[in-house]
Amino acid sequence: MNKQITEEKRLESRNPWAWVPTLYYAEGIPYVVVMTVSVLFFQGMGLSNAEITLYTSWLYLPWVIKPLWSPIVDIFKTKRRWIVSMQLIVGVALGGLALSIPLPGYFKYTMAFFWLIAFSSATHDIAADGFYMLGLSQKNQSFFVGIRSTFYRLAMITGQGILIIIAGYLQTKVPSIAKAWSYTFLILTVLFLAFFVYHKFILPYPKVDVSSVKDKSKNFLKDFFETFVNFLTKKDIGLILAFLLIYRFGEAQLVKIAPLFLKGARSTGGLGLSLEEIGFAYGTVGVIALTLGGILGGFLASKDGLKKWFWWMFAAINIPHILYIYMSYAMPSNFLIINLCVAGEQFGYGFGFTAYMLYMIYVSEGNFKTAHYAICTGFMALGMMIPGMFSGWIQEQIGYPHFFLWVLITMLPGYFIVKALPLDPDFGRKSDSIK
Repeated sequence: MNKQITEEKRLESRNPWAWVPTLYYAEGIPYVVVMTVSVLFFQGMGLSNAEITLYTSWLYLPWVIKPLWSPIVDIFKTKRRWIVSMQLIVGVALGGLALSIPLPGYFKYTMAFFWLIAFSSATHDIAADGFYMLGLSQKNQSFFVGIRSTFYRLAMITGQGILIIIAGYLQTKVPSIAKAWSYTFLILTVLFLAFFVYHKFILPYPKVDVSSVKDKSKNFLKDFFETFVNFLTKKDIGLILAFLLIYRFGEAQLVKIAPLFLKGARSTGGLGLSLEEIGFAYGTVGVIALTLGGILGGFLASKDGLKKWFWWMFAAINIPHILYIYMSYAMPSNFLIINLCVAGEQFGYGFGFTAYMLYMIYVSEGNFKTAHYAICTGFMALGMMIPGMFSGWIQEQIGYPHFFLWVLITMLPGYFIVKALPLDPDFGRKSDSIK
């Protein structure tokens, strides 16, 4: 009997170091594959910039509507079951993606698998974040916030950096670009199936991780609609929604075009970098700079409050777009200069994005904090999806130099919104909510 109780306790509370880092590493990779790797993949397969940005921007949709089905993850099954199921589906979808690339009419098949990966990834996000709170004590939740963030960033480096470098290397070793990408996604397939097997056995079994479907005391439909009504009736909701949709208007366009510009042939106005060079500059140096910018932003906001730095963070996320204007006109061939420009823009993005994340926390304060924050993230994804959809068409109409100038100009509406936003001067100062 004592042996059984000991085994149950062991299953309930496994060492967080055994699963928190791998869980958030696994969470980050599918998102990067869908949002960034897909762009370079379709460019390599010959699609135009307008086609690439339109189709890949639609892949944001699962994150846009994520708040609508997040209650389903709470109601049906356990979050542990959702996590391992989604990892298996992502692994199978990556395998299907790899096998469909060499086929005639590959585009419709690969897009179907990218959609499956996107929906599974968004669902995995919901389950993983919920499981994090259920599987850890409050003390460990605070301790592992930085750990989970670090491994999520490492996943970005893996997806945008190492994976792109591997794809570039394989293109020099195999007879076709299609086969190179197919082998690249097969590597990811093996990785994700390994995540599935590992987490199936290693994730703990918290007693509080139970299905809510049998709880007759809860009226989930009523609570669901009440949550949305409460959010949409907040004071200054029009201004808040405008902020969520417009703050990153320029960056939402740039993030789709930047890798295409770096990879594009010099005859078309691009810099003509190899995939290996893009993986290093954009996917490694850029992500490190992004992380450092976010760390600095969090430190300053916690020290002085968000209001003091709000304008400077808004400027940081927009003004460094000048670096892409410079590259599109000067067409530098020096790889160090390109790295410095990419790092400068990404550092500004990381610094400026701090204000966006903190303001979502500010808006979400109240009785429905978790649900309102999820709704904010849906609008955040919509703010990236819509501008990204037409960014490729604009770039093709006016060329890279004028496009990056356009991106800089689109900061103007956000300037007036930021000036008008209501904000407690002390919010964020030494706040426990900064993550």
